[in-house]
Amino acid sequence: MKRQLFILPLLTLLLACCTPHPAVPDAVPDAVPEPVEGVEGVEGPLQASPALSTIDSLMWHQPDSAFALLLQFAGSPEADSLDTFNLNYFHVLLSELLYKNNCAQSNRNELLRAVACFDSLSSALSAHPLAPGRHSGPDPESPSPYDDLPFLAARAHYINGVGYYESDSVVAACAEYLKALEVMEDRYKEKELVGHKARFMAYIYNRLGDMFSGQYMMKPAIECYENALVFCRIEPTSPRGVSNILSRLGLQYDKLGDKKKMRDYYQKALEEMPDSNNVNYRDLMAIIALCNYQLGAGIEKPMNSLKETLEKAEDESERLTRYITIGDIYYEEGMYDSALYYLEQVFDSTDDIVSRILVAEQLYVIYGSYGDHDQADGYAIFLADSKKSVGDNKALVSILDNLYKTYTDNKREIKARREKAEVAWKTVVIIVPVAVVISLAIFIIGKQRSRKTHQQDLEERDNRHAEDLKKERQEHLNKQAALSGRLKRSNAELRELKGKKQREANNSQKGQEIQVESFIDEPVCRLIMERVEKGKFKSKVGYLEYKDSALSKQQLLELRMATDWHFNQFTVRLKHAYPQLTNGDLDYCCLYLLGLTDADISALMQRAYNTVTERNQKLRKIFGCEKTLPITLKSIANNYV
Repeated sequence: MKRQLFILPLLTLLLACCTPHPAVPDAVPDAVPEPVEGVEGVEGPLQASPALSTIDSLMWHQPDSAFALLLQFAGSPEADSLDTFNLNYFHVLLSELLYKNNCAQSNRNELLRAVACFDSLSSALSAHPLAPGRHSGPDPESPSPYDDLPFLAARAHYINGVGYYESDSVVAACAEYLKALEVMEDRYKEKELVGHKARFMAYIYNRLGDMFSGQYMMKPAIECYENALVFCRIEPTSPRGVSNILSRLGLQYDKLGDKKKMRDYYQKALEEMPDSNNVNYRDLMAIIALCNYQLGAGIEKPMNSLKETLEKAEDESERLTRYITIGDIYYEEGMYDSALYYLEQVFDSTDDIVSRILVAEQLYVIYGSYGDHDQADGYAIFLADSKKSVGDNKALVSILDNLYKTYTDNKREIKARREKAEVAWKTVVIIVPVAVVISLAIFIIGKQRSRKTHQQDLEERDNRHAEDLKKERQEHLNKQAALSGRLKRSNAELRELKGKKQREANNSQKGQEIQVESFIDEPVCRLIMERVEKGKFKSKVGYLEYKDSALSKQQLLELRMATDWHFNQFTVRLKHAYPQLTNGDLDYCCLYLLGLTDADISALMQRAYNTVTERNQKLRKIFGCEKTLPITLKSIANNYV
């Protein structure tokens, strides 16, 4: 049980009753963030109290000293004048320090308000010019004043999960831990997860791993511990942090029955242990000895190693732990008399229910083999009573599994979006400088050519003018001389011109057909036509029945881009010619250009059929056309009506 401090309820009441008002910072005006609008109950700039910031920094290395400072601060005049932001900050720190100092959480209501506050602030600032990932000023690498706000919001969710776990609300605790991870992974890039942030990530993954391990969900537990190991190597949670995580991974493979991997991880944990004179080191030695026995090393060497660790046991609890391992080996060897000596002492002396169940199963078999049914039945009754609730845990495991699956799916989506954005940005970074250089080179070359040919242009213009006058005189003389035969030649030329125009029209029509075919071959057009072919949409069927066929905003944008590419900025020309068209109207025009019916568009756009037909009538009225919209729009797209 965690110890309670008699002063904590009084401090919580004192701070909850404080009247918050905006803080007046002493910092340089340019360094103070602007007030944030749209967050209820929070006014003024978001500037942490220097005293709270100092306590926060100390907490990561000396939580006991930080706790003493926080209690001292709570009774100071400064605590009475905290604004809303810092009051919530105080309660997050208080909850964290209660946990780190092995005390039960006593400020649940205040912490829940802090979670809601920092969530609102984090959301409101996500689009702010100084939000994480956005910087201003001459130094793009300089930290934003708001860089730590998502970190604070994630910490609030994490310690809120600790509070839920203390009250046995495992599902709520898991949801809060996963929310803390989502905030961190959404707002910070991998290279930013260092220092306190890396240690915090290791804390979260460790808590999740312990939770999943406790429910025998080994696969998600292994994933969480492996992630915890990555961040613990960046910023160790303690001198034994890496070793402890490796031990936890070994335990998962023990549960899975993979003894070789189990031994490998325990061996790595032993190698990472910074010192050998402690119970954790001896635990690892004992487990490795058991693994070696199970993997065929014989009984002599493992037993010698186990008895050596038994001699160094510092208390009764450690002694009984060694007895379990030694008794288990004797049990596996069929040396039941020796096994009884160790196992019965464990069953009679330990309070750990898991240990009692483990040895009771073995004692039941041993006494059964001796024919002592009274003793065997006693252990059977104990095992039956202890395992009644095993089946009740399936629902909890299912809920936790769904929560973790949802989190991992979201994480993959976020990673994919981020990678796509980074690729696009790198492309821009490469193309823009190249385009600037090329443009500058063209400008310089053109300027040089212009200077060299200016005089030549003047001379050529004078020569052309003289030649034009000469031609005009000659043409005047030729007109009367050729007047008699000109009509015949003109008629012949006219017939030839008509034939040429007809050939050009035929070629143009073929080109347009090829252009339409290439437009239909665009990926987004093929996707739309496949959905139409597959859905066979009906006007009498409600559009919600076709929800799976709906087009996303991104797909509509890709359709518009494809249309503009193939039909000479089709939507731009439409908007210019018909200013009353909305952006939504342009999307409908692109769909009609594909030859789709109103029923098709109703399903794809997820709009009622009547709404689509009204839009059809509106567009026909704007274009003033009597023909169907697909025909009219194809005419406009190909520059003829």
